[in-house]
Amino acid sequence: MNPERRQRIWALALPIIGGMASQNVLNLVDTAMVGALGPAALAAVGMVSFLNFLAVAALTALSSAVQALAARRVGAGEMHIAARPLNAGLLLSLLLGLPLTVLLWHTAGPILAAVLSDPVAVAQGTPYFEARVLAIAFVGVNFAFRGYFAAVNQTRFYLRTLLIMHSLNVVLSYVLIFGKFGLPALGTLGAGLGTALSIIVGSLIYFATALRHARGQGFLSARPGGEQLRALLRLGLPSCVQQLLFAGGFVALFWIIGQVGTAELAVANVLINLTLVAVLPGMAFGIAAASLVGQALGAQQPAEAHRWAWDVVRLGSYVFGALGAVMLLLPEPVLGVFLREPHLVEMGRLPLQLIGAGMIVDGAGLILMQALLGAGAARTVMLVSIAFQWLFFLPLAWWLGPVLGYGLLAIWIAMMTYRGLQTAVLVGIWQRRGWQRIQL
Repeated sequence: MNPERRQRIWALALPIIGGMASQNVLNLVDTAMVGALGPAALAAVGMVSFLNFLAVAALTALSSAVQALAARRVGAGEMHIAARPLNAGLLLSLLLGLPLTVLLWHTAGPILAAVLSDPVAVAQGTPYFEARVLAIAFVGVNFAFRGYFAAVNQTRFYLRTLLIMHSLNVVLSYVLIFGKFGLPALGTLGAGLGTALSIIVGSLIYFATALRHARGQGFLSARPGGEQLRALLRLGLPSCVQQLLFAGGFVALFWIIGQVGTAELAVANVLINLTLVAVLPGMAFGIAAASLVGQALGAQQPAEAHRWAWDVVRLGSYVFGALGAVMLLLPEPVLGVFLREPHLVEMGRLPLQLIGAGMIVDGAGLILMQALLGAGAARTVMLVSIAFQWLFFLPLAWWLGPVLGYGLLAIWIAMMTYRGLQTAVLVGIWQRRGWQRIQL
């Protein structure tokens, strides 16, 4: 890989990695603050986080569709209309997100009671869930902006906005959870309000930024037409289904682990948040790969598109290797930041080491998945993701955990096996190059 290509990848990926690192810090700080409220609160917030992920999955998936369509326009030299997919993404985010907010706010308690068996965890999680759903539509708005700014090589705006959002989130959550500056201590409700308010502020920052820098590309220049909405839905719907079922799979996983025990569920919440230390940088490299692949296809350079993905995988492996080494070699100190009881740290030690050992392989799979989305192969990604998660991993996790009683470690072995097999299949799909013939 020549220095020019390496520099182009880093110019796109570094701001996204910075934003994702900020997200990691936020997740870990939130987990540490909520952990001070006890295992029931930690388990409840972990479950609600994935229920919220499930709720916003369809909206966040619009990001890849916005990015793919905008990147093709950039590659084809049509910058004056590059923001039209963004307009459609914003409209769909509001049309879908606002009714969903109303529905979930009124049903938060019964939903949580259906998936958590511990009444204390349900009581702790319900106000957190009610607060988080207030920002559902704004999550979709933020992700639509992310897809657009990545497609037009302006990821620095994404980084700046996330740094502001996450700094605000940490401050608000700390003040509202523990009742600082004369405010009442709201516990898990305060954690949810801090996150929701920071997301809404982030949407306002994105709008102000786009008004300054994207008006020449068609931002808010006209109401999205039927053709634009259909194009976005054609690309976005498979991604929406995939994200919805992917998120639903994690909710199902948390339910399965909850049948094993509340302690296991609390440890699993920490393990998942630590896994995001790898997943989010992997997504960052993947988003960079999606933009580069889309731009190359828009410029009618399919061989370059194929090469870009592997170049990104090579650079990403250094980051994944470093993160994996920390988890592999220092599991107890890492877990000890979030888990106060020694027996919980011991329960999570081997699963965390498994995550570290598989980091490079899992990261490569994430990059290739995003590269395929950037090429417009959303249906292929959907089928692969659903098949491995729902037909292989979740049944195996249920059988190994609640049925056979092998516990958390066996479930995590199954998870790392599923992620490795999925990566192998994605490599084969990328090498066959059928995605090069997709027209957007």
